[in-house]
Amino acid sequence: MLPWVKVPHLASHLLARIAKRISNNWICKYGHPILMLETFVEQDRFQGICYRAANWLRVGQTQGLSRHDRNRTLQVPVPPCYQ
Repeated sequence: MLPWVKVPHLASHLLARIAKRISNNWICKYGHPILMLETFVEQDRFQGICYRAANWLRVGQTQGLSRHDRNRTLQVPVPPCYQ
């Protein structure tokens, strides 16, 4: 990001723009809006503060299994709680 660019609450701003863009793209492709987005945060490395600041809600906790894990042995990072 260029040093002269100033955006208050940058993380919240970007999350809102991305959510709107994804929703618009989804409408163009599938003809209906998205009602919910989900994201994953590596809680060992990050706290997910920008999601809380952007009013994202925690709706559940993953078990840390990848969708490509047929034997349920591959562990992926588990996101933090957003409360």
